[in-house]
Amino acid sequence: MNIAIIGGGPAGFAAAIKASNNKNHVVILEKNSDALKKLLLTGSGKCNYWNINQSINKYHSSYENIANIINPNNLKLVENFWNDLGIIPIIKNGYFYPYSEKSSSIKSALIKKALELGVIIRCNYDITDIKFKDNKFVVKAQDYEEEFDRVIIATGSLAYPKTGSTGFGYDVARRFNHNIINVNPSLVQLKTNASIKSSWAGIRTNVIVSHIEDDKICKEEQGEIQLTDYGVSGICIFNLSRDISIGLQNKRQEKISINFVPWCQSNLKDFLDKRNKDLPDRNITELCDAFLNYKLLYAICEYIHINPGKNWDKLNSKEQDLFVHNLTAMELEITATLDYDHSQVCSGGVDIASLNLETLESKNIPGLYFAGEVIDLDGDCGGYNLTIAILTGILVGSSLGSEKDA
Repeated sequence: MNIAIIGGGPAGFAAAIKASNNKNHVVILEKNSDALKKLLLTGSGKCNYWNINQSINKYHSSYENIANIINPNNLKLVENFWNDLGIIPIIKNGYFYPYSEKSSSIKSALIKKALELGVIIRCNYDITDIKFKDNKFVVKAQDYEEEFDRVIIATGSLAYPKTGSTGFGYDVARRFNHNIINVNPSLVQLKTNASIKSSWAGIRTNVIVSHIEDDKICKEEQGEIQLTDYGVSGICIFNLSRDISIGLQNKRQEKISINFVPWCQSNLKDFLDKRNKDLPDRNITELCDAFLNYKLLYAICEYIHINPGKNWDKLNSKEQDLFVHNLTAMELEITATLDYDHSQVCSGGVDIASLNLETLESKNIPGLYFAGEVIDLDGDCGGYNLTIAILTGILVGSSLGSEKDA
């Protein structure tokens, strides 16, 4: 059986490895000059390939029953897949990295395994059309075409177009009457028009940040935030960005609330009153320098028009309340996300309802499969999107590797 895998990313390689047997001829067709280009960026080049903290809440889709895909049995398949590749992990807070802490180690292991199994890898293969005729798939590239018995679409999403992502898989899916759930940037930075952004650029600090949609708190994240000249970034922001991006598309009012003193379990005003009593004759800067970045303090004071050189007990009650509010619950309206050039993944994609949940085969066209980011399934930061890629590739490839008429 001739099997074409369109896209040489992690999902494509997992599918190829699992589909390979002595009766299948498997070929990966990759548009770029080299396969697994986006993988090299994973985990800032270190490749966070697995996370011991697995929960269905780390995964997202418009399809309600993703537990049919994301479940302990299937996740175990992913863990076993990495072990079978011989990856030696270094584990940091539940995050698994190759011991080398280089994404290239994962890339090399995937390519080596595929080649050992007889998988053909063709790069610079720019597909222009795919047709289904007489129970065969005709794949056209440049000025020639080939026939295949099965086709796996593993082309990725629209995220990081510099790695070759074009949305081609969505076009193929639409051509074969698949519904595409609205695609939006996810795991992406957020923009705000708040004037404070010009003063706080370059600051990194630990916070609690809440997503507020139409004045309702939806979700909360804690971690390091990066304050920029366009808005906010950092893992905690990325994990909120999916829903914010969708909300913006649906014309909802999107805000975040930032608590810059997450360590303070008591009322901050009471804390500052006591600190002022214990440390008299200190101005605001001196009173706060033990727990707040001075550049951030000055930015906040400038934003709310309070003199940081003024003593705490010289502020009136309204000024004190304003200062405390902006340290514990600064609200910023989010006007946009950065674009696909900056998003790590996308939300949306091929509607899972149109696929067989065990094999990810199209319900519309027999022999057509989808794997990886092209599907309406994405995850939080922390290796979860790579897990989706490998898992969906395993499901597709295993079904083809075990076909009785293979």
